Amino acid sequence: MFKKFFSKIEQLLALSQSALSPKQFIFLSSVLVGISAAFAVIILKIFAHSVFTFATYVTIHTNFLKIGLLKIMLPVIGIMLTVFVVNRFLGGTIEKGTSQILYAVAKKASIIPKKQMYAQIMTSSLTVGLGGSAGLESPIVVTGAAFGSNYAQRYKLQYKDRTLLIGCGVAAGIAAAFNAPIAGVLFAIEVLLVDVSISAFTPIMIAAATGALVSAIALDESILLNFTSRQTFNYHNIPYYVFLGIFTGFVAVFYARNFQKTEHFFSHIRFSPYKKAFFGASILALLIFIFPTLFGEGYESIRTLSGSDPGELLENTLFRGLRNNNLALLVFVACSFMLKAFATGITLGSGGNGGNFAPSLFLGSYVGFFFSKLLNLTGLTNLPVGNFTMVGMAGILSGLFHAPLTAIFLIAEITGGYGLMIPLMIVASISFAISKRFEKHSLDVKNLAKKGHAFTSNKDANVLSTLDTNSIIQTDYLTITPDENLEKLVDLISHSNQVIFPVVSTDNRLLGIVHFNDIREIIFNPYRVKYTLIKEIMVQPIAIINPSNSMELVMDKFESSKKAFLPVISDDKYYGFISKSVALEAYRTKLKSMTIE
Repeated sequence: MFKKFFSKIEQLLALSQSALSPKQFIFLSSVLVGISAAFAVIILKIFAHSVFTFATYVTIHTNFLKIGLLKIMLPVIGIMLTVFVVNRFLGGTIEKGTSQILYAVAKKASIIPKKQMYAQIMTSSLTVGLGGSAGLESPIVVTGAAFGSNYAQRYKLQYKDRTLLIGCGVAAGIAAAFNAPIAGVLFAIEVLLVDVSISAFTPIMIAAATGALVSAIALDESILLNFTSRQTFNYHNIPYYVFLGIFTGFVAVFYARNFQKTEHFFSHIRFSPYKKAFFGASILALLIFIFPTLFGEGYESIRTLSGSDPGELLENTLFRGLRNNNLALLVFVACSFMLKAFATGITLGSGGNGGNFAPSLFLGSYVGFFFSKLLNLTGLTNLPVGNFTMVGMAGILSGLFHAPLTAIFLIAEITGGYGLMIPLMIVASISFAISKRFEKHSLDVKNLAKKGHAFTSNKDANVLSTLDTNSIIQTDYLTITPDENLEKLVDLISHSNQVIFPVVSTDNRLLGIVHFNDIREIIFNPYRVKYTLIKEIMVQPIAIINPSNSMELVMDKFESSKKAFLPVISDDKYYGFISKSVALEAYRTKLKSMTIE
């Protein structure tokens, strides 16, 4: 039945592609990709919410020991099941994080494997749905991108359109997850598609609106992260928002570094996948037993913190007897956000799947609450704790993902208005500036950026990262030996259009170079031509290129040397030359092909 249904849909789309203009077909495609991404959100969110509701029900209706047992069992089961699914059904590996989208766009012509259309849903629902301390948004984004890429491949669309539909899937995923279409559009453009024209906004906006609409229709409002109550913004509190921006910036750096250290630690543990999963999940279970707020995405605890009775956070914990003690609550909140980096690192490092989007919101709300509540307890001021709790989310999100616009508009949308726009702008921009000062790349792309594979906010670096150095090396240059005289060189000049000549030894090692401009006066003097040896006039190259060098490094060498040609050495042997003009032409061609219109 389903097979026939989808077959008819494909037939209709094939007819539509032939009947519609390319732009019209992209608009139609953006709607379909948006719907697909929204359904992925619906599946993940309903499953995760159902598990949390079940755990909460048991928490309320059983004694504390049983509660603790359940809370520590579910994450262990979830991570172990995730490892089983990966090894049994997904070939033993699964790519995690949005960095794989950047890599696909940069190095794989926007081709994302088909398995990513279901692999992320299967694994993240088990990990996060059963209590792993991570988020569902990153798997949602990857799934949406995979829908867009494979849809484009199915209908034989070009690179630009494949990339655009990847952006549509990403925007729809974020929009559906938060019912925040503007944030979805900004995330797709600010984080993933750094170079799009104004006309490309239209299909991305259509996809985001579609995803948000489908999500709003199908999901209960209580499942999505949203807030309805907040206090009026008071401009007298601007200095405190400035300090909150500074604070969240440093906390974002703390989270990024400790999360990566934790993941790195687990990557070097030489256990079998199941032993590593059990080891990591056991540590996570202990953390969750002591701090139940680390269970799952943590969105429910964010609502509690921003509500009228934040002390409720201590209910059903080891510290429930201190729920009315403000100092105890502050210590609990501080410990929770300090441990979140390690909890998420353990979840993902031990074999679970998820992302850092939800943890960044969790961390931000806790930091904002801690900051404002602590100042209020000193008696120096009376800050609106709910506002600072929500604005803190923008600070951490901006600092971790280097996406201030996404952070600003996401929080503005989930709070139901733009009354906090000024403090959001202040906190997000300051946090971004501080994080950028200490961490050049955002959390999700740092590892890829080290390898020269990922897109960054630097447009030139983005384009250069997609170029292959080997493709522009010219290996057909005529060579000359050092003991020959200028007559030989003059003969080579007269029978070629070369202006630079490599001087090589008998075993093809580069000894120097001779540039035509440097000997122009000599070659018109017959005596000097006859009696001058090449080794007397050759010069050492200022810079040398290796075929493994990235194009960004190659262009840096051209810039620092001020030369139009640079020699290439491979395995200590002369290999060829790279011309700056050829490199720039390759850059211009790639830039034109990558610009999404």
